[in-house]
Amino acid sequence: MASVLASLFPKLGSLGTSDHASVVSINLFVALLCACIIIGHLLEENRWVNESITALIIGLCTGVVILLVSGGKNSHLLVFSEDLFFIYVLPPIIFNAGFQVKKKQFFVNFITIMMFGAIGTLVSCAIISLGAIQTFKKLDIEFLDIGDYLAIGAIFAATDSVCTLQVLHQDETPLLYSLVFGEGVVNDATSVVLFNAIQNFDLTSVNPSIALSFLGNFFYLFLASTLLGAGTGLLSAYIIKKLYFGRHSTDREVALMMLMAYLSYMLAELFYLSGILTVFFCGIVMSHYTWHNVTESSRVTTRHAFATLSFLAETFLFLYVGMDALDIEKWKFVGDRPGLSISVSSILMGLILLGRAAFVFPLSFFSNLMKKSSEQKITFRQQVIIWWAGLMRGAVSMALAYNKFTRGGHTQLQDNAIMITSTITIVLFSTMVFGLMTKPLISLLLPPQRQLSTVSSGANTPKSLTAPLLGSREDSEVDLNVPDLPHPPSLRMLLTAPSHKVHRYWRKFDDAFMRPMFGGRGFAPPAPGSPTEQGP
Repeated sequence: MASVLASLFPKLGSLGTSDHASVVSINLFVALLCACIIIGHLLEENRWVNESITALIIGLCTGVVILLVSGGKNSHLLVFSEDLFFIYVLPPIIFNAGFQVKKKQFFVNFITIMMFGAIGTLVSCAIISLGAIQTFKKLDIEFLDIGDYLAIGAIFAATDSVCTLQVLHQDETPLLYSLVFGEGVVNDATSVVLFNAIQNFDLTSVNPSIALSFLGNFFYLFLASTLLGAGTGLLSAYIIKKLYFGRHSTDREVALMMLMAYLSYMLAELFYLSGILTVFFCGIVMSHYTWHNVTESSRVTTRHAFATLSFLAETFLFLYVGMDALDIEKWKFVGDRPGLSISVSSILMGLILLGRAAFVFPLSFFSNLMKKSSEQKITFRQQVIIWWAGLMRGAVSMALAYNKFTRGGHTQLQDNAIMITSTITIVLFSTMVFGLMTKPLISLLLPPQRQLSTVSSGANTPKSLTAPLLGSREDSEVDLNVPDLPHPPSLRMLLTAPSHKVHRYWRKFDDAFMRPMFGGRGFAPPAPGSPTEQGP
């Protein structure tokens, strides 16, 4: 043992300066992640602070310390990279969102979610872009062209509803949670697809042909990405059902699920599609089919493994955003024009508020016209919460801004630095101010007695009727598998709703064709030692 340790010390001593600095940075960052988890746990019941804000504050404090220690030369441990964000950090977050979602609530409200997430994002992008064009010229900002303004619209149309979702509960407010959650995922995907489409087109001379081509490319990305995600999920379900790895090794089926999930995202990037949409729908399909084809122990493992990876990725993002906010490299370029950066941030924040209101309330009114049941209509208080949930900006906006206005995480131009610092300011302000007020606002608009009155049939079906191994946030499958349970009388009117009819026909098709081929609940592999399905 001593000889082994002795042989290691020379290697450690021979590490280059840059290698040693990387090791120190990684150690500190992991320690900070641990601190975020511990402090977040201690503040669990706090009325104002949640885990996201905790990580952001710790990141800010760490950035201040590093800035002082380095003599004002540096404020972060790692250089932000949009490639790191989109390829390694974002996939587990989005996949877990699809894997854990309550599918019944999501698809019952699918039309409304798509209206908010797709149409709403386009409306918000248009208002932010047009508002920026009109106001920035008055500030003598001449370095932006039409493509830049449209990119700014896409950047700041990307919402971050994590703070609101951490306060809402699926079982207490199923309608509101599904709308906020679903819109957040579709919004991110739409913003990224829109941003990439803007980057790929020459918009200096817009004509009807270019506009039609732009829209056609946009809808193609949406449809192709969704089909790719569903196809990859079905392929994983078919492979695991036919080969049934669990009879020999549960490790193999867990590893295959993880790799197939990540493969869906990378395939989308390979074919220039939307990885967010692809991995999200891959998660939905895997939870509906693949998850039921693995052993019982693998189900518990995958549920908690995906949730843990997503949690760590989210904490990592907020922690880094806090540290990067004080990056002296960007702020020194706007040191002689601080008023301009503040003006740009204020204008964009105002446009975000306006753009959000311009579609939430009108689309909610239109959605309510299509709903026959008052239980499924969006009340004004719920509309205010939906509007509020989309005011916060986060890592997606940061990544898109870095992609547009920096090269390798660095900028040497004052004009680009103004846009980066404005983005950082908006992310910090919206997350800290709006995030801190989220819990009190929801408590005011949805007091406990009101929350309980909005509980739908989803609250009667989940935890008490499923395996106790699944946590309160992990029960996404049971919503679709309780056809024999009596429904409350107040929900009988919903049977006439078109979305429920579509759901009923889908259930018949699913039971007759899809489940026998791809597996799923009630269609476990017949091989010896295969998992026994846990019925309600």
